[in-house]
This record gives sequence, C-alpha cells and structure tokens, in this order.
Amino acid sequence: MRIKRDNGIVFRVALVIGDIIAIVTSFLYAYLIRIHIDSRPYYFVANPGKFILIIMTLLPIWIFVLFAFGLYSRKIIFDRSHIPEIWRLAVASIVGIMSIITVDFFLDSNLFPVRPIALYAVLTNFLSLVIIRSLLKAIRKHILRKKIGLKKVIIIGDNVNTSRLISSITGFPEEGYRLVGVVARAGLVPKEFRFLRFKSLKQALENTKPDVIFQTDEKSTEYVYKQAVDRHLYYYFVPTESTLSQHIGELELIGNTPVMLVKSTPLIGCSKAIKRLMDIIIGGSLFILALIPMAIIWVFQKIADPLSPAIYAQTRLTRYNEKVKIYKFRSMKPEYSGLTPEEAFKQMKRKKLIKDSRKMIKEYRKNGDYLEHDPRITKLGDFLRKSSLDELPQLINVLKGDISLVGPRALIPGELKNYGDRSLILSVKSGLTGLAQVSGRRDISFAERRALDIYYVQNWSVRFDLQILMRTVTAVITGKGAK
Repeated sequence: MRIKRDNGIVFRVALVIGDIIAIVTSFLYAYLIRIHIDSRPYYFVANPGKFILIIMTLLPIWIFVLFAFGLYSRKIIFDRSHIPEIWRLAVASIVGIMSIITVDFFLDSNLFPVRPIALYAVLTNFLSLVIIRSLLKAIRKHILRKKIGLKKVIIIGDNVNTSRLISSITGFPEEGYRLVGVVARAGLVPKEFRFLRFKSLKQALENTKPDVIFQTDEKSTEYVYKQAVDRHLYYYFVPTESTLSQHIGELELIGNTPVMLVKSTPLIGCSKAIKRLMDIIIGGSLFILALIPMAIIWVFQKIADPLSPAIYAQTRLTRYNEKVKIYKFRSMKPEYSGLTPEEAFKQMKRKKLIKDSRKMIKEYRKNGDYLEHDPRITKLGDFLRKSSLDELPQLINVLKGDISLVGPRALIPGELKNYGDRSLILSVKSGLTGLAQVSGRRDISFAERRALDIYYVQNWSVRFDLQILMRTVTAVITGKGAK
C-alpha cells in the first residue's frame, strides 16, 4: 500500500511540538528574568522547577488558544508575508497569558507570585514562538528544495492557467509539490516540460502514480474529480474569475495562482491529527476500563471451548483500501471462523446440517447480513453480539491506528463489488462504531447503512464524532437494533 504524502500534517505536528518547547522555555526565561535580571527586590521563594511543572500541566490551554486563533491552518502558516501569523501570535500570547491567569485564580495555585513574571512571559512567549516557527519554516523550506517529501502533481486542462501553474509549481518547490504529468495542448506546456505531457488523464495516472490533481478548465470536471476520489487523491480546481468571486471551497495560492481544494471529506490535514489524538485519549481510556470485562470474557470463552482461540482476527479494509486485521471475540463455531457466509452455508449443506444453502444466503443478505437463528453462532457468541461485547478487542486496533473510534463499517474485501461510492467510504478510516450503528444497526436496510456511512464521510466534525460516541453508549445499554 502506497503511503500518502502529506508534508502539511508533518509540518503542523512539528509546529505543535515547537510551540510547546517555545511556551515552556519562554515561561522559564520570564521567571529567570525576574529573579536574576530585574534589579527590584522580590519577596517569594524562588522555585523555577515547580513553576515550570505547573506550566506544563496548563499547556493544553495554550495550545487550544493557538488552535482557536487559526495558527495551525494552512492559510496562516504558509502565508509568504508572515504578517498575519505574527499578528495572531502577538494577540494569542496576550490571550494565552490571560487564560492561564484566570485558571490560576480559580485553582489558587499562586502561579505568578509577582505580576512582572506574567508581563515578561507575554514578551518572551511571543518572541520564542516567532523564532522557533521561523526556524521550522526555514528547515522545511530547505528540505523541500532538496525535493524530499514533495507531493506528485498532475495538471489537466486546456487553459492559460496551465502554463501559470506549471511555472508556479516548478518555480516554488517550497510549496511542497513536484510536477510529474501534464494533460494539455502542447502550446500550453513550456518546452522544457513537454516530456511530462500525456495524451489522456488515464495514461498520466497509470504512469505517474500522483498524489494531487490540478484541473485548470471546466471540461469533464465530474470525470476528473471521480478519478481523484477513486484513487484517494487531492483534487484542486483552478477557479474562473466568477467562481473566485463567489469564494466557494477552500482557496490556496500556489506561487501566484489561486487554486481551490475540493474536498471529498472534511477529514483531511489538521483534522486527521485531531481525530487521531481523540482516538488515543478516548480509546486509551476505554481500553483501560475494558481490561477486566475482556479478561472475564476470555475466561468464559476458554471454559466453553478450551482448544479454540478466544479472539480471532479478520481481514478488513480501512482508509485508502488498506487491509488490516480486525480483532474480535470469537462468536462463531470454530469450523466456520474465517469463512464468508456463503462458504459457511455451503459447507453446512455438504454436511447436511441445512437443506438449502442458497435460500439461507439470500435471506441472510436480504435481512442486512443477519439471520434470527444463525447456525454458525455459539450461545455465548449470540450474547456477545447482542451486547456488542464481541467488539471490545477492536480498541487495540484503535490504539494501533488501524481504525478509528468512529467511522464507516470496516468492509470485507469480497464485499467491495456490492458497495456503491466505495471510494468515498474508503477515504477515511473505518470505525469501531459509526452513524449507521447508532441509527438502528440491524433495524435499517443495507442501502440505508451505506448512505449513512457516506453522509458521515462528507460531514465529519469533532462534535459529530462526540455525538455518535454518546449515542453508541445509549444504543449498547438499550440494545437498540442489536440482534
């Protein structure tokens, strides 16, 4: 599986780490300035170690302030003038200090024994953030100019913007892109880049394996966009003046050319990092809480069937069509584990355990992959499924990063042919729970579940994830839709 290049996310993570270092060191500087440089006497016991330890516990507040001021958005951190970022850093430094002073007041921890420390902290914090961010940007620029980690780009379109975009991408490698293919008239492609010209988008895609498609005209936009979605590529459209004036979509500048990012899902860039952080924090907490119930279930499984594994791994598909091993408590009889329903029912017919495997398969699929009295399921397995306890081991997959806490159902590879819009569903990580599960699970049809999965992919937000998690707790407790 080809790993998707996303130098923007890597740089944002580096920025967060750099900001944390800047904040901690700036507070230490402020404290030491008051103790060693400020000549005025002070009447408190100096303890820089304790001071920094408290500051480190309050770091999430400061990082939240930086997020709130958009200081991790692409539009701000990649602005060439740097003025908007510097201005926001100055205001964020003031708001951050005020927020910490407010928290300190309610906690009564006496964080700032004298006011000058807070004043010095505003100045040192602002300067530290500007210096470290400038240093990180210089390092990133140097790396990109060495053509390391660049996203491979195809440009398609018979428009004068094609020539402009070629010049912007090839002239500004620090933008993070490398031109690998052009689908346009020869006259629109500079002579030195005509060796990258292809006759069709299909040919360009097959020969270059790109990460991004830029389209500069309005011909066959639906087809080009679908090719990007099917291959999980970024799709940018270079807008006309009328479209630009309407400001539909997310605008960026590549060199001096405005382009519009058309998202198949909001879950890209910084949003992916936020979602992953939620998975680690919430998933880790749930895993600790689930350890005892999982141990009890494991013991019962071993008592019921000592020779069979209590947990099994099934191959499923997650983001970008990647295959992962999903863990579950075994709910089926050992002889049917790992088999598709069709294979299992056919095996039962051969053993004369059922009369008509075709009828049973048809009923199983018609009922949304469910049979009221499924002969494959053990008595303990039936209880585990109805209570959703069989899915607890998937918390391991969440912590590993195979899947997310919330997302579309993880597809079985053989099911792909039955799914419409599967590329959209596979543009995000599959989930332990999801919108379809909390909307009735087995009580809704197969088509409805797929529609809900697609809706989730196209309308993701942190708030939406939290709502689904809360509804999951209710659904598990009430047993709504569980069978």
